[in-house]
Amino acid sequence: MAAAGGGRPEDAFTVLELSEYAKSRPWWRRVFAPSSGSSAEKYNVATQLVIGGLTGWCTGFIFQKVGKLAATAVGGGFFLLQIANHTGYIKVDWKLVERDVNKAKQQLKFHSSGNKMSPEVKSRVDEVIIFLKKNVILTGGFAGGFLLGMAS
Repeated sequence: MAAAGGGRPEDAFTVLELSEYAKSRPWWRRVFAPSSGSSAEKYNVATQLVIGGLTGWCTGFIFQKVGKLAATAVGGGFFLLQIANHTGYIKVDWKLVERDVNKAKQQLKFHSSGNKMSPEVKSRVDEVIIFLKKNVILTGGFAGGFLLGMAS
């Protein structure tokens, strides 16, 4: 094709370098870009294992630290309550506690006897199962990384 005005043909067209465009995009857009397929279709096995393992390890590590903090807070709270009870700052009505515990047991028995999931919960569970089946390698990497993160 000839360029308008009798110029050189190279001046009429702009070359779009797709590899440069892909390199200039942030890494998170390449990893988490919307796609119609599962990660099994987008990435090879090694990439899926690395992504799953790293996210699992980070999640497990944070879960471990937050769990220790929560356990310390709850245990410390119980300890302070026992000290306050022992020194007389708090008086516990154990008959009222026993009555409330029995009422809670009855409610739990009533709710667990039906054992039916609501349609919203069932649809979410089905979505999770479909995701796990489509991304079994990523899920396996996440589970292994989570366990390593909890152990570290």
